Amino acid sequence: MVVQEFTVDLNKPLVFQVGHLEERYQEWVHQPIVSKEGPRFFGNDVLEFLTRTKWWAVPTIWLPVVCWLLVKSIRMGHTIQEVAVMTLFGIFIWTLIEYTLHRFLFHIETKTYWANTAHYLLHGCHHKHPMDSLRLVFPPAATAILCVPFWKLVAFFATPTTTPALFGGGLLGYVMYDCTHYYLHHGQPSKDPAKNLKRYHLNHHFRIQDKGFGITSSLWDYVFGTLPPSKTTGKNN
Repeated sequence: MVVQEFTVDLNKPLVFQVGHLEERYQEWVHQPIVSKEGPRFFGNDVLEFLTRTKWWAVPTIWLPVVCWLLVKSIRMGHTIQEVAVMTLFGIFIWTLIEYTLHRFLFHIETKTYWANTAHYLLHGCHHKHPMDSLRLVFPPAATAILCVPFWKLVAFFATPTTTPALFGGGLLGYVMYDCTHYYLHHGQPSKDPAKNLKRYHLNHHFRIQDKGFGITSSLWDYVFGTLPPSKTTGKNN
């Protein structure tokens, strides 16, 4: 008896299909389809709407929150210089969070139905359809939910007066990350460092997908040994 392998129908909502690929999901999801038109995720129109986000929604919604947090620390007694330092530190910590999430969560290997489904929603869809402009930045509703545990984490390590500025710096780092990520896919930089960063990120999508996890910089790839080999190195080997 021959069992026919499951095949994803790209003309139907994808989310509840991809789990059926089981062990073959990882291979499938890392074979990108380059198209500006993204696929349909859900049959339900409300759920489908919630998966689509314009890039400008991220700075429009979150930059005012960042400003409010920084002003809050100033009003609680910190100088502008102190808040600036805390903000920069928050941005720096975000770059590590960005790298860690991308490497260990977004690129986790899955093979069961629900694990594949969750991974596709979280990050797999981006690797399968890397030019889908409406599913490139993180939906604001999801960001708001994730802000709660991250705020509590910062508050656990920081003081009540430094928590707003540190968290605001991290949130600013996130905004910079999402906007940079969108630009790397849809912008056309003509000069470095943006041109080199775009090349670096597209290399992650189309050449070596298990290296080059940094988006806003390659710092942590360098620190943790996940820099992709150069094409010259690959040829020599």
